[in-house]
Amino acid sequence: MFFSTLVSAVQGLVPAAVTVDMLVVFALILLSLVLFATEWLPIDVTAIVVMVLLMVLEPWTQITPQEGLSGFASPATITVLAMLILSTGVNRTGIVQLIGRKMAEYAGNSQTKQLAATIGVTGPVSGFINNTPVVAILVPVVADLAHKGKTSPSKLLMPLSFASMLGGTLTVIGTSTNILASDIAAQLGRESPGLGLHAFGMFEFTKLGVIVFVVGAVYLMTVGVRLLPKRVPAEDDLLEEYALQEYLADVVVPADSSLIGQTVQEALGNDDLDIDVLQLIRYGEQFLEPLARKEIHENDTLRLRTNRETLERIMRSEGLTFVGGPRSESELHPGEEEPVMVEVVIPSGSFLVGESLASSTFRQRYDANVLAFRTRGKVVRDRFEDIDIRVGDTLLVQAPPDSLTRLVQNEDFIVAHEFEDTDYRTEKTPFAVAIIAGVVALPAFNVLPIVVSALGGVVAMILTGVLKPNELYKSVEWNVIFLLAGVIPLGVALQQTGAAALLGDAVASTATFLPALGVLWVFYLATGLLTSVISNNASVVLMIPVAASAAQSIGANAFAFVLAVTFAASTAFMTPVGYQTNLFVYGPGGYTFSDFLRVGAPLQLLLSVVTVAGIAFFWGVGA
Repeated sequence: MFFSTLVSAVQGLVPAAVTVDMLVVFALILLSLVLFATEWLPIDVTAIVVMVLLMVLEPWTQITPQEGLSGFASPATITVLAMLILSTGVNRTGIVQLIGRKMAEYAGNSQTKQLAATIGVTGPVSGFINNTPVVAILVPVVADLAHKGKTSPSKLLMPLSFASMLGGTLTVIGTSTNILASDIAAQLGRESPGLGLHAFGMFEFTKLGVIVFVVGAVYLMTVGVRLLPKRVPAEDDLLEEYALQEYLADVVVPADSSLIGQTVQEALGNDDLDIDVLQLIRYGEQFLEPLARKEIHENDTLRLRTNRETLERIMRSEGLTFVGGPRSESELHPGEEEPVMVEVVIPSGSFLVGESLASSTFRQRYDANVLAFRTRGKVVRDRFEDIDIRVGDTLLVQAPPDSLTRLVQNEDFIVAHEFEDTDYRTEKTPFAVAIIAGVVALPAFNVLPIVVSALGGVVAMILTGVLKPNELYKSVEWNVIFLLAGVIPLGVALQQTGAAALLGDAVASTATFLPALGVLWVFYLATGLLTSVISNNASVVLMIPVAASAAQSIGANAFAFVLAVTFAASTAFMTPVGYQTNLFVYGPGGYTFSDFLRVGAPLQLLLSVVTVAGIAFFWGVGA
C-alpha cells in the first residue's frame, strides 16, 4: 500500500516519456550498482537480492516468477557452469603447470623473456579454458619464475591477469562474459528479428580478438613494463615485503617467570593482547600447532607475533628475555628447519569469504598461523583476526610443510608458491585435450550448440576418469552461477519496461553531433568505466540491451554495438575489482589501486580505438 502510494506520487513528477515502471527498474539498477561498487554484500548475494525485488515488484518491473528464475535455466548459466567443470578437469591433469614449467625453462633470468613467456602462454590458453582458473593456476608458477629469475613479481603478475583477459577475447568460451553476451544477443534477436542479432559462433570474433591480443601484448612488453612498479622484492623475502621484522620476536622463559607451568592459552591467550604464539622450541625440538594446551617450561623459546609496544610490556610483566627475530638458515641447529612461509590468496567461492580469521577457526583447521593480512593493497599487521575477508585478500601464512600441502590441495585457497609434490592425473592428459577439442569443434562446425557440447564434455570427462563424480560440484564457482542467474532477469526488465529503449534513445541523440562510429566508441568507453566498478557480467546485462536499442534508433549495425560492449566488458584493466583475475594478483604483486589505473588506463584507451576500428573494418557500423 505504501509503495503504491509512493509510486503514484512520483508518477506526477516525471516526464510522460518516462513511465513509473521504468523508474522502478532504474531504482533497482542504481541499488545494484551501489551494492556492486561498495561490496556491502557479496556480488552473488546482491544479484539474488535484485532478482527477488524484481519478482516482488512484478506490477512495475513486469517480471513474473518464471521470468525472475529464468536465469537459472539460461543456456549462458549452464554453459558457464559446464566450462568451469571442464577447466577443472584440464587442471587436474597438470597440463597447464607443465606448460608453466616449460615457460620457466625458456625464460631463465631474462625479464623480457619472462614477460614474453607469461603473456604468450596465458593468452592462447585462456582462449580455450576459462581465464579465471588459468590465472589461479599460473599465479604460483609466475611468482616462482620471477623469484628464481631475480625479477620482481610485480613486473609479471599484472601482465598475467591482463593477458588472460586479452586471451579471453579469442573465442566465445574464453570468458563467462562472452558466453553471457552471446546468449543475450540471441534472445534480443529472437524478440526483435529486425536487429539482426544472433548467438556468437565459436570463432566469430577471433580475428578481432587476435588483433586485440597482439596490440595488448606489444603494449605490455614495451610501455606497460616501464609503468609497472617493483613493489615486491626480487628475492623471495616475505618478511621484508610485509615489513614484519618488527613484529616477530623470539623470547626465552627464564627460571623465575610466572608463565612456567601455565599453558600457552592461559599465559598469552588474553584477547586484550594482540599476541600470537607461533612456535615453541624446547631443547632443539619444535612445536607448531596445536600450541594452546602446551605447558610452558623453563628455558622454552617462544616465537611471538606482536607489535613492539606489546612485546616490551609482556617482557616486563612476565620477565621474558628477548633473543632476536627469525633466524637465517646458517643460524639453525643441524636438522632444524624454520616453518615455511607463503602467501595465500582467497579466490571466489572460498569458505573464508565473508568470514573472519576468528570466526572461521582457520588456525585450528590448518595448523597454520597468519602473520599479516593484505586487503585491497593495504597491509594489516595488528588485530586482523576480526576483519571480514573478501575475494582477492592475501594472507601471509606460516605453517609446517604438511599443513601447507593441505592448503595447496584445497580449492578454497591459491597458494602463491608452486609445490613439486602435487599429484596430477598426467595419464589422463590426452583425454582432457581431446574432450576440449571436441567441445570447441562441435559448435564451430554447427554440429551442436555450445551448451550441449559443453555438457557432453563434462560427461566425457567423468566417463574417462579425468574428473571424479564427487569433484563436479567442487569445480563450480557457485557465486558466478548465482551472479549470472540473478542479473539476467534485470536485463529482461530493462527490455520489457522500455527502459533499455529510453536509454538507447538518449545515447543515440549523440548521433546529432557524432557519427555512428563515435556513438559506438561512446558505448565501449561507458561499458569499460562501468565494468571498472561492478561485475563484468552485470555490465553486459545492463549495456547490451541499451546498445542494441541505440543502434536501432540511428539505423546502425546492432551486432557491432553488441560486440563493442562485449569486448569492453571482457577487458577491464583500470581497477583491481573490475575483473576477478585482477584480484588474484593484487596481493601477491603488492599492487595499489593506482597501479592498475596507471598501467591499465592507457591500455584501455588504446584498445578502445583498436577494437572500435576493428569492428568497423570487419563488420561495418552502418548509418
